[in-house]
Amino acid sequence: MIVGVPAELYPGERRVALVPALIPALVKAGLEVRVEKGAGDQAGFPDRAYEERGVSLTTSRAELFATADVILQVHGVGSYPETGQADLKLVRPGQVVVGLFNPLGAPETATQLAGKGVRAFALELLPRISRAQSMDVLSSMATIAGYKAVLLAAEALNKIFPMMITAAGTLAPAKVFIVGAGVAGLQAIATARRLGAAVQAYDVRPAVREQVESLEAKFLEIELAAEDGEDSGGYAKAMDEDFYRRQREMMTQVVGDSDVVITTAAVPGKKAPILITKEMVAGMHPGSVILDLAAEGGGNCELTQPGQTIEMHGVTIMGPVNLPSTIPYHASQMFAKNITTFLHNLLDEGQLNLNLEDEIIRGSLLTYDGEVYNSQVRELLGLAPSPVVNQ
Repeated sequence: MIVGVPAELYPGERRVALVPALIPALVKAGLEVRVEKGAGDQAGFPDRAYEERGVSLTTSRAELFATADVILQVHGVGSYPETGQADLKLVRPGQVVVGLFNPLGAPETATQLAGKGVRAFALELLPRISRAQSMDVLSSMATIAGYKAVLLAAEALNKIFPMMITAAGTLAPAKVFIVGAGVAGLQAIATARRLGAAVQAYDVRPAVREQVESLEAKFLEIELAAEDGEDSGGYAKAMDEDFYRRQREMMTQVVGDSDVVITTAAVPGKKAPILITKEMVAGMHPGSVILDLAAEGGGNCELTQPGQTIEMHGVTIMGPVNLPSTIPYHASQMFAKNITTFLHNLLDEGQLNLNLEDEIIRGSLLTYDGEVYNSQVRELLGLAPSPVVNQ
């Protein structure tokens, strides 16, 4: 069975779906690996590193798609404009494609893939169970994003992060406020603490308080009856606008007292909730920084412009997108480990075994033999419940 790894064509993407160190395990499992020439260059994995592991390099993207039984990508076929759409012409019926498809944000991609007869697995749809943790690319990439967010904010801030006692006097530590204590938020807390900042955090899920405090940050008490702030999968869920209004009121003073605010509140498939209003921005000290990790979903700050850094009322507002791609070596390393672990779960003695009784396989299966398979995506598309598919 042939596994193909094409170069990423998503604008600005520097990651690669498979790193050389993981290839021997795939070969041992009976697979042949083919990689498009130059696929790993921007991530720090040159062609020779793949060749040394016995990989066949190809200069023809069309040939790679034509011969591979399984395609591994960061951004899945058809999940982004122009170049992604062009790849739809290269896939064929029965071919397995594994990657990120943004299925809840752009469900129409699933319809296109189904029309091509592709068996697509969207890694965003992995069930939140312990057995799937080693395959969880969203958590891996959120770890990278949370780390990089703090570095960007620290560079933009007009103060230093740690307290310093010097001959010229004592410098107070920067005050950092993290909104959202999921994977990205917790990594941001840990990174800001390592840099010496005074950190406090807030999350709609009271259960994360212990995790926040274990990182030596203060958990902000906002009594808003958020007992239902977590869905069955462990993610923060969307609340109603009245909740977000009361939350903003309670956060106004904290935001105004902070030097850096990092927001991470994203809800899969929905617009990010507005947590920081323009009035709250106006109440911050000049020189303060807001870094909005939810920028790709519209942003948690009312003034965020995705992909841009702006200044309003003397406050720097940063809306970075695709942060994991800015640390491509380790982001690729983590992504590749997740996706190859997922691939091994699809195999039985070197051959594909799409066992739909397996919760991981069933839960992440986006399209199957001409049908949009995932029930959430079918609902978003206005389709009837998925027919029973027997393997």
